[in-house]
Amino acid sequence: MNLTRLFKPKTIAVVGGGAWCESIMSAAHQIGYEGTILPVHPSGKKIAGVKSLKSLDAFPGLIDAAFVGVNRHATLDIVTQLQTLNAGGATCFASGFSEAAAEDASGVSLQKKLVKAAGEMPILGPNCYGFLNAFDKCGIWPDQHGCREVDQGVAILTQSSNIAINITMQNRGLPIGYVIACGNQAQTSQADVAIHLLNDPRITSIGLHIEGFGDLRKWESLAHKAHQKKISIIVLKSGKSLQAQSAAISHTATVAGSDAGAQAFLDRLGVRRADSLPVFLEMLKLSHQFGTIKSNQIASISCSGGEAALAADAAYGTSLKFPPLTTLQRKGLRKALGPMVALANPLDYHTYIWRDEPKMTAAWAAMADPTIALTLLISDYPRSDICSQKDWNCVTGAAIAAAKETGRPYVVVASLGELMPENVAKKLMSNGVAAANGLDHCIQAVNILTQDLPRDETPVSLPGLERTSHILDEYTAKQELTRYGVSVPHGNVVSDRTKAVQIATELGFPVAAKIMGLAHKTGANGIALGLNSPNDIEDILPKLVSGDVLIENMIVGSITELLVGVTRDPAHGFVMTLAAGGTTTELLGDSASLLLPAKRSNVIIALNSLKMAPLLHGYRDKKKVDFNAILDSIDGIQAYVLANVDSLEEIEINPLICTPKAAIAADALIRKS
Repeated sequence: MNLTRLFKPKTIAVVGGGAWCESIMSAAHQIGYEGTILPVHPSGKKIAGVKSLKSLDAFPGLIDAAFVGVNRHATLDIVTQLQTLNAGGATCFASGFSEAAAEDASGVSLQKKLVKAAGEMPILGPNCYGFLNAFDKCGIWPDQHGCREVDQGVAILTQSSNIAINITMQNRGLPIGYVIACGNQAQTSQADVAIHLLNDPRITSIGLHIEGFGDLRKWESLAHKAHQKKISIIVLKSGKSLQAQSAAISHTATVAGSDAGAQAFLDRLGVRRADSLPVFLEMLKLSHQFGTIKSNQIASISCSGGEAALAADAAYGTSLKFPPLTTLQRKGLRKALGPMVALANPLDYHTYIWRDEPKMTAAWAAMADPTIALTLLISDYPRSDICSQKDWNCVTGAAIAAAKETGRPYVVVASLGELMPENVAKKLMSNGVAAANGLDHCIQAVNILTQDLPRDETPVSLPGLERTSHILDEYTAKQELTRYGVSVPHGNVVSDRTKAVQIATELGFPVAAKIMGLAHKTGANGIALGLNSPNDIEDILPKLVSGDVLIENMIVGSITELLVGVTRDPAHGFVMTLAAGGTTTELLGDSASLLLPAKRSNVIIALNSLKMAPLLHGYRDKKKVDFNAILDSIDGIQAYVLANVDSLEEIEINPLICTPKAAIAADALIRKS
């Protein structure tokens, strides 16, 4: 599918009411469009001073792009005509398609008909505004916007037209080359568009506001191509607040939450994710300016001890580090600042050198040691409507001069977002210095951009079709897992409880007694642990609920417990969750998630990211667990899942008991068709 004509149209047809035509023309002229825009209306009336064509057939020459601003039923006819006329593409504005399925079941079938009508002709939407191309000064956009011509900048794609409008109005100095609203993505997806845009050398970074992924393979292709071209992709993904899958019965889904699959997928793609719209924009600005930030070692310099403390506090709890000053830094700073300033990182340089641009340049140049990945210059500019910014010109000048002198990355940060004027931000950025609106948002953006991601180009295992599932009993589940190398306790099932003592004696004490068929035994009076004698068994069995009993060996020598679970996520594949295990796993909420298949190296990273990870490695002189045995168990669980992708719904080992010599699945739940 060729998107070039759609996004660089020389001729645009606007089909719909007069108001829409006027808005399209106004928005295009606002961005500097010099091509042909012709309204199409059956009355042939004048719209915005231009006589409309009565039909698409009357359009002179080829239609590169069209705005279809008619109702959803008429949209099908117009798209069919455009496809027949070999148009380059169309934006379908109408709503009432798949997004309205809950209110109108016919919306889904209408959307399918729309895709069929379009054929190979690309369409945006339906239920979308269109696009703005500030590089080539063109667009199809039925509203006001804030885009102006740029030579180089970022591309931003969103499913929400309203968010797209708001982003065009940003005054942070972010150069935006493309804004594209994708709507329902009935045919042309965000991934399709982003893959196309990666061929444009003017694009420095791509920002994506994502509500859902759709075709995972396309996203994998996008990430691969972006990585090859060294173009960063920044994502704002909605959906964190959704609850865990209602069908899941294990602890795993509760611990991971519904967003775990999305996060694991983004991590696997090597795509960084913002937590909010302001951080999203700040990340795009930093990516545009520097591409990547090499490490988490940063420096901060300001003329206030309060701001220095704010910088340190903003970075607290992140991976960012303010390393102690080196001998070289101290020497340069002392020469520039004199003896009255206490040297530190973050640095309060006071105001002794204020307005002395050469000395400010020298101090800031000295702060940017080669070991420092990014130097923050904190300065809030006065409001231009009621104050003079003249005294702050030295800040801008010194920042630019220091960057040119050292070749190191700098960002001028206003602690309050509104105190970074757009004209200042643009001047800084055009001279190689980043500009940030808000200290907290800047720190968050830098922290995310410096994190190493467990990128993996192995295709994810797709979730497959919906399936009806049932729970295997624990004994059967464990026997299935043993065939894939997972260690389980020795045990046997008895229906006749009078034989329980005999089975326990043959296994050897201590043993556990578990009632079969219960997903959560502890709360249902279905388990007894640490039974050390025949008398213990005879005493406890009558107190447990009815059902067959699994008698198995207790695991001795436990150092800690893990949860290892996998759930089938219909949107993202098979999500493996690693967490602190036991009955308090939800309370602790200490977890990490990966998509299958997962490399052993990434499993190690995930395990070591847990708060309880020190327990695995000999916390406070206690014995270490057999870490390789844990990895072998996880490999076995993965192998089982991948061999059963067409039937598996979820699997959970909780706890996986970790000892100095083994990792043993003490409990196992499997749900499959």
